[in-house]
This record gives sequence, structure tokens and C-alpha cells, in this order.
Amino acid sequence: MNVREPSLTTIGETANTDVTGLLIDHLDLWTGAVTQKRSGGRGSNGKVELTGIKKLRELILELAVRGKLVEQDPNDEPASVLLERIAEEKARLVKEGKIKKPKKLPEITEDEKPFELPPGWSWARLGTIAQISPRNDADDEILASFVPMPLISTSFHGEHSQEPRPWGEIKKGYTHFADGDIAIAKITPCFENSKAAVFRNLENGIGAGTTELHIARPYGETLNPLYILLCLKSPRFLSTGEEKMTGSAGQKRVPKDFFSGEPLPLPPLAEQHRIVEKVEELMALCDRLEQQVGDQLAAHEVLVDTLLDALTRSADAAELAVNWARIAEHFDTLFTTEASIDKLKQTVLHLAVTGKTVKAHGDKTKYKSIFKDSPQKQELLSKSIPNFPSHWKPSTLLEASEIIVDCPHSTPKWSDSGFICVRTNQFMPGKLDLSNSKYVNETTYLERIKRLEPEKDDILYSREGGILGVACRVPPGVKLCLGQRMMLIRPNKEKTRSQYLEMVLNSPFIKSIAENNTTGGAAPRVNMFVIKNYPTPIPPLNEQDKIIESYETFISLCDQLNARLGKAGETRANLAEAVVEQAVS
Repeated sequence: MNVREPSLTTIGETANTDVTGLLIDHLDLWTGAVTQKRSGGRGSNGKVELTGIKKLRELILELAVRGKLVEQDPNDEPASVLLERIAEEKARLVKEGKIKKPKKLPEITEDEKPFELPPGWSWARLGTIAQISPRNDADDEILASFVPMPLISTSFHGEHSQEPRPWGEIKKGYTHFADGDIAIAKITPCFENSKAAVFRNLENGIGAGTTELHIARPYGETLNPLYILLCLKSPRFLSTGEEKMTGSAGQKRVPKDFFSGEPLPLPPLAEQHRIVEKVEELMALCDRLEQQVGDQLAAHEVLVDTLLDALTRSADAAELAVNWARIAEHFDTLFTTEASIDKLKQTVLHLAVTGKTVKAHGDKTKYKSIFKDSPQKQELLSKSIPNFPSHWKPSTLLEASEIIVDCPHSTPKWSDSGFICVRTNQFMPGKLDLSNSKYVNETTYLERIKRLEPEKDDILYSREGGILGVACRVPPGVKLCLGQRMMLIRPNKEKTRSQYLEMVLNSPFIKSIAENNTTGGAAPRVNMFVIKNYPTPIPPLNEQDKIIESYETFISLCDQLNARLGKAGETRANLAEAVVEQAVS
């Protein structure tokens, strides 16, 4: 599927992701394509791999080591203090003669830092926070673990197998390691394939193995080895390491200086544990995607939610651009269902109406209460109000509108022709579907427009029943009146653009207010009091125009995705039908 890469203001060209090959089972024809990856030549044991899930794994790792996967806790001990403790532990071990004094590595320069770190994080070289290429000291007779390269996996868990051997047989001519040590293959193609391990459950806690490993041993309990493993497996580290390889073709190796000297992002120790736990959770979901189709959709949904949440947490337009570009690389993989595209739309809408899709002047600030005269209103609505640029004007929907009227509280008298009387089942966010309209005669029409006759760019809003909290504008060149369970909003043109106000009404935070303030049983509804007091942040009109333009670009992208998804679904359906025919023939 060919997709044009999204940006905040334009849609540029992006690399295509062509997904072909085998399917895990016939149902996968309905949920996505896969490719076949084999570990050897003809007749070898092969592995069917979801190439899209491989990209998702890479994206998870990249978000993890950039601090975008879990929330930061300001109460955590910062990494700067952790580095001081590591230095103290290292000095103690040197003083006690347990390790040799390592060579001091140079300070990390600004040019070496590839991205900005979250608060509380620090850059560190692995050779500063861990012992590189350690040696073991043990009796020759004791059992130890022997680990050749084939027994080291590419799993993000750092799993490995082992063979028991007397220590005396393997202590010379092999790489030494111990429980808790971190290893990564240094030779091609094992390095590029991310063969790496955190050694665990070794015989008597020690082992030796292939010489094609770089080893790092943390100083005491100062690091989570699995977090360091995530750093070594992250796409940026692997791609940079590949560029630094030396040697001839087929025998290229990652230098020790790169392994020990490449700056790594170091979070507080408590956050390291949280990141590892979150990655384990998401990787487990990826495993399920590869195992069975039934779990595929649920896992995909959780992954998309996590990644879109990272977008939502962007502080401003600049940070959003960086996060968006990272996700855009995996666009074909992430947004492969209608549900995921709808969530993308909602995320972009939230970013738009909170001032993150265009460059804004001023700081972010909490939406200050505009309900000073009514503690009831403040309690009712303030909890759902997000941050927004400080130069935006806090307002209510009523203040942003010229007039707001409710629909007639009566069932329309339908006729075969005449004037359109809209129903809430014709409402979609940002679109009124008039393809299946019902009609009323002129008398009924005049009765139903007594309060206000709808005109172009007025906003229809559903406030009751199964379709709750959906806003759409009246299209040009159409005469219509209101059915039931809806209201009509005419924006104040001096304050707000109609399309911007429509976006606010469809945004997640307004939807949350609506859903949390319904009354009634089988047909829940939001009363006029709540709706008129919806918090409505108002940017300057020129900024509203930029927000609308940016949002329309995103929606155009989403429409393209939906169209291509439909075509892909048709293809998979035809393939599935062919499989069924073949099976029963």
C-alpha cells in the first residue's frame, strides 16, 4: 500500500511499505498481510514474520529509550544522582581491588546528543556506568555455562540457552561473562539482527562463550540490565553501530570503542524498571499478534493507543513534529483498520484544538475557570479541560456563539417530498450525510424553523440518544429544518470560524464532558445548561485558519488511508473466498 507521509502542514512523499508473503492462517487474509522470513536455505526451519509487527517492535524500543513510553515521575531520584552513586560504587570496587581502574572517557558534547532528554534523564557512556569486557576468577573444577553464538537469541528479553562445561575448559580463548552481564554480538550479520543477551541462571553464576560478543557488567545494583539491553537494541543504536563497523565484507565488526563510548539515554533507576515493564507488556502483545488472528486486533489497538498517547503528550508543535515523524515511518503498519484511523482522527483533533498542530506564541496554561459566578458550573466542567496556549481566550460555547437554539420537541410530520428534515443518524463528525434524507411539507418546515432557520455553516449538534455529542455544519445550498434530539448553533463570526467551533465540539475533551454529564436512562441526553457552558478556547482568527488548514491536511490523509484500506479489504476478501473454495473442492 502506497501512503503519502503526513506532516503538520503538508503531505510529503514517504517510503512505501510493500507487504507480501504467507499468512499465519486463513483468517489473516482479513486482518493483514505477512512476509516469510527464513533462517537458512531451502528445507531449513522457517519463521513467518509479520513485517509490520517488526516495525512496531522497533518503534516501541525507540519510544522507550526516548522517554515517550511511560510518564516521568518528578519524585524519582534523577539520573544525575544515579551517576554519582555509580561513580562511588566503581571507586569502592577499585579501592578493594575487585576491578581495575577503568580508563576515563571524555565528557559527552552537545554535538553527540542525538535528541533532547526528558527531565531527570542524563546522557552516559556505557563504559562510564558499567565495566567493559570483565573477567571471571573461579576454580577450574566448577561447572560454568558455555554459550556459543547460536544459543543467543534476537529476542528483546535477551534470552539465551547454555551448555554446562567445567570452567577450566572454557576460561581461555573465550569471552567471559556472569549473571546480570549485558552482551551484544559485534560481528555482522549478528549485530544487525540484534543478537544480544542479559545473562541469567548461569551455572554457578558464570560463563564463557563466543568471542564475537561485547560485554558490559553494571556496578552493583545501579542499573536495570534489561533497560541497557533496550538501548543496545534500539534502531538508532543499531543503525549507528552498523555505520561504525570496521573490517572486510563478511567479517565486519562493531568496535569496542563504539560499544563503550556511544552516548546512551539514562533515566532514573525507578523509571528504568517502569520502562522495562511497559516494553514487556507491549512486546507480549506483539507476540500475540504473531500467534493468532483473534488476538491480533486487540493487541494492535493497545499498541496504537500507546503510540497516539505519546503524540498527545507532545508539549508543543515542535515536539509534535518530531513524534509525528517517528510514527509516520510506520504509518502503513499502525493505521490498518477503520478503528485505528478513527483514533488517529480523534488524536489529531485533540492536538488541533489544544494548539499543538501550529506554532503558537506563549506558554501552555491550564484553562482558568470562567465560571466564577457558579461553583456548580466549575465543578461540573473544569475537570475535563486540557491545557491550551496562554494567549487563547477562555470562553464558553454560548459566548462563542451568536445564538443557540434547541430543536422542536415534537415528531415531524413526514411527507414524500418537500424540505429536508435532518435526523441524528445522518450526523457524522464534521459531515452531514444527506444521501438518505426524509422530508416535510412547507407548513411543517415553517413550524420547525420558528426559533431559527438553519443557514450555511450553522452547526448541528446531537445531544441525545445513541448518537450523542456529534457536530456537523449545514452545507451550502441546502434548506433544512431540525428533527429531534438535536440543537442548532450559529457561531459568532467575529470570534470564531464555524469549522473551528465544529472541531471543538467534536474534540475528545468536549465528548468526555458530554458523556459524563448525561441524564435520562435508555435515551441519555446532555441538557442545554451543560452544552451552553462547554469550555471553548478561542485562538485568534488567523490562528484558527492555520489550525483548520493543518487539520484538513490530516483528514485528507485519513480519507486516503480509509480508501486504500477498503481496497485492501476487498483483495483479502477475494483471497479468502478463493481459499475457502479450494478447501471445499
